Amino acid sequence: MSFYLALKWLHIVSALLMVGTGFGTAFYFFFANRSGNLQAQAVVARLVVRADAWFTVPTVLLQPATGLAMAHLAGWPLATPWLAWSIGLYLFAGACWLPVLWLQWRMAALARDAAAAVTPLPDVYWRHARLWERLGYPAFVAMLVVLGLMVFKPA
Repeated sequence: MSFYLALKWLHIVSALLMVGTGFGTAFYFFFANRSGNLQAQAVVARLVVRADAWFTVPTVLLQPATGLAMAHLAGWPLATPWLAWSIGLYLFAGACWLPVLWLQWRMAALARDAAAAVTPLPDVYWRHARLWERLGYPAFVAMLVVLGLMVFKPA
């Protein structure tokens, strides 16, 4: 197997893990927050933070490393339109995702503390949850567009 194909495989697998983990954790966190079950919210929030640490963070680092290496090996200038758009949208998604990491960490701590004290979640939890959603939707759409650009490489 050529080095380029090995990079491509790693790039595709890491993209699947990144987007899949993001969608899966968002799905469960979204619905746990609407369940009204404080214990479920605390457990899911803790696991969302863990999934991001174990899966999303490494893939977020692998994506640009493998993508830029493949572009270099293939001789694609970074100004190639589909590549420039991919990089820009990736950076946009990252700008949305970084605050989401902090929000998830805070929400997990707030849910853990409320569950331990058997008290309702504080209002700040719900403010964080709304911001988490507002940042998550555009980041996810941006990543879907990046995946499309990656596959189709339009002129």
